[in-house]
Amino acid sequence: MGGLAATARLSAAARPNVLLLVTDDQRFDTIGALGNSAIQTPALDRLVKQSVAFTNAYVSNPICTPSRACLLTGRDDWDTGVRWFGESIRSELPSLPEVMQSVGYETFFTGKWHNDSSPEKRGFVKTRFVFNKGMGPHEMAFDEPGGRVEGYSSELFATAAMDYLKSGPGDPFFAMVSFTAPHDPRTPAKSWAGRYNPAAVPLPRNFKPEHPFDNGELKIRDEQLLPWPRTEAAIRGELANYYAMISHLDEQIGRILGTLEQSGLLENTLVAFVSDNGLAVGSHGLLGKMSMYEHSVKVPLILRLPNHRFAGRRADGLCYHHQLFATICAEGRFKAPAGLERPSLTDLVDRRGAGAEAIYCSYRDVQRMVRAGDYKLIWYPKAGRWQLFNLRTDPDELNDLSAQGRHGEKVRELAALLTAHMKRKGDPLAGELKV
Repeated sequence: MGGLAATARLSAAARPNVLLLVTDDQRFDTIGALGNSAIQTPALDRLVKQSVAFTNAYVSNPICTPSRACLLTGRDDWDTGVRWFGESIRSELPSLPEVMQSVGYETFFTGKWHNDSSPEKRGFVKTRFVFNKGMGPHEMAFDEPGGRVEGYSSELFATAAMDYLKSGPGDPFFAMVSFTAPHDPRTPAKSWAGRYNPAAVPLPRNFKPEHPFDNGELKIRDEQLLPWPRTEAAIRGELANYYAMISHLDEQIGRILGTLEQSGLLENTLVAFVSDNGLAVGSHGLLGKMSMYEHSVKVPLILRLPNHRFAGRRADGLCYHHQLFATICAEGRFKAPAGLERPSLTDLVDRRGAGAEAIYCSYRDVQRMVRAGDYKLIWYPKAGRWQLFNLRTDPDELNDLSAQGRHGEKVRELAALLTAHMKRKGDPLAGELKV
């Protein structure tokens, strides 16, 4: 970190504060202002109007620990060394809070910490209500100097963030609020329990009672939360609770943003909202996030910039959520570490939607994926099969083109891209990929 500490510092007024809001297992299509008329998200809807929304933001691994490691380091899961639970981020990689602290930011963290070590050892100077597990009951308790504090997870984390903002935070500051909602158990807060009528909640357009084939890992924990075949009634019930948790979470985000504004800090604060991965909740006969379908690997990503820059814009270019690291460095005008996923997300907006030529995602030794342009190829090593989708004409991924002879060239083209990427990353399955 010595080189980082020597980075030239700008005056406090020249650097924006940063508020990073991270949710857990939230699908990209669960925000009213971005097209879901069945869900109530007024705070996020307001944020969308003030921000640029990235409509094709992906994770490189749809699991919370790898995904959060990517956010912290600005690199994909192959580079972080974190591809599954319990794995440690490579020690030589600087984290976002470490870099920001080195250029004069005060750093604060509250919420879910599902990576190695602790937030205090990864650059966060101030912390409160740190949840050191992957999941658990949303009714939580934390011991503080003044006594035991109990409450619902989203409310506790929001209150911690609000108290920090009211306390006269550093100038500038970086605050990360890492929610556990809407991860299961799908138990909404009492104020939202029963607010969505399951019978009125629309099923996903790609609902299926069962996945059409064995993808190599159909019996993992997430998939055992409901029996097979999935029934429409069961999935509607899951979605009703899922939506209720998101709406309650939206209320808490509204409280935080309201406090930010009341404290006179909003105008000079970059606000980023993102999820660590998506979730199936009945799509393609699945419940969890362990897949390469859009509902699992694509996430909501909203960026509110100071001075209302790009307010109300949409950026459709392909990008990764961990490009937020490079974005924050660029917006703060301080030197970024080498090796970050680039470019800055604001560059994508400046170029009017141009994004990455290809996006790559992987999950253990079970699935690999590449998206280039409108087409996505998914490879299932254990099942020995492919899927090819045209996401422009088939956004719900219902029509597998891989078996149609006229698409053979597209399969080979994308397979070659995927093979080259796997070799670059040292993927042990690279030699097994054959069309």
